[in-house]
Amino acid sequence: FGMNSPPDRSATMNTIRQIRPVCLLIAVAIFAGSCRDKSGGPGNKPVAGPVPVKAGKAVVKPMPVQFEAVGSVEPFATVAVKAQVSGILSNVYFVDGQSVRKGDKLFAIDAAPFQIALRRAEAALAQDLVQHKTAVAEADRYATLLRQGLTSQESCEQAQARADALAAGLAGIRADIDKAVLDLTYCSICAPIDGRLGNVLLDSGNLVKANEATLVTINQAMPVRVQFAVPQQEFGAIRTALAHGPLPVTAFVQDDDANAEKGEVNFIDNTVDAATGTIRLKGIFANTGERLWPGQFVRVRVTLETEPAAVVVPARAVQAGQQGRYVSVIRPDKTVENKPVKVGRQVGEEMVIATGLVAGDMVITDGHLRLVPGSRVEIRQEEPAAKAQ
Repeated sequence: FGMNSPPDRSATMNTIRQIRPVCLLIAVAIFAGSCRDKSGGPGNKPVAGPVPVKAGKAVVKPMPVQFEAVGSVEPFATVAVKAQVSGILSNVYFVDGQSVRKGDKLFAIDAAPFQIALRRAEAALAQDLVQHKTAVAEADRYATLLRQGLTSQESCEQAQARADALAAGLAGIRADIDKAVLDLTYCSICAPIDGRLGNVLLDSGNLVKANEATLVTINQAMPVRVQFAVPQQEFGAIRTALAHGPLPVTAFVQDDDANAEKGEVNFIDNTVDAATGTIRLKGIFANTGERLWPGQFVRVRVTLETEPAAVVVPARAVQAGQQGRYVSVIRPDKTVENKPVKVGRQVGEEMVIATGLVAGDMVITDGHLRLVPGSRVEIRQEEPAAKAQ
């Protein structure tokens, strides 16, 4: 600027605009250099000092081949209890939700009308027995007279026909007595199966009609069934497993793995659901503790087979990177090496490694964030070897 001329403001602003990008580039270069110095530079040099980590060993052991699904619990049997005779409901012998055994008395119907019908049938039988006895004696007498030539063949046949008709009538009356006795037993309504009762739908004093209203429903839950669907791709493996024996299935209630219910697959549907591409299976469970309740949703695990010698590591050791999954392995000199692995499947907290590791490899399970290849580590805690399944 000239000494005697005022400063040109527009020229000054243009100069600043030109200098600003240069200053910004210089600042970025300084920051990048600082970051390279802190991170070990472009060669990914390890940080100074050992990094504390947790580690575990890759082991070889038998591992099950499994798949999981969501299932629903179904009663093994359901019975809608109805009256088989009409009458007044006189007594109810249970409370709602009670567990009953087969043969336990549930309801009573007023038996007086059926007792009267039984006595009437017994009286008719006694009367017809007397008439039949007389008719038989008369038929025998006519037969004797016919042999002596003192009566006609027609009279003899008529006497025998009366005796036979009364004998047939006796059979009908005996059937009426049996029916009256049966109706009398139907006045006591008992549980046809073991199970648990629902709500009573009719109380004492109500008139019930034969084979109409349901009095109570019984669900048998010991044993119990669990229905679930699996992808159709698993169908071949399931059939192969069933060909070698019973197919075990486990049901878990609310992720309670410690108290799982064990059973067997006993049903495979005869068609694949075209809408979902799944096939329906059912497993049967003893359910002695009644932990599986009809209508409940459970997690189902089916074990197809057991792989005798699988390489297993804790699932936390497997990490995901840009090139796929890998495991950080501790070398004998306490430095880290990232090994790409092919994962077979996960079983609980363990991961089966198809390729990439061998038994005895020490893998890092915690502390990955501070590691780069070549970092020196210090094992602060070594996790115990996974338990055999």
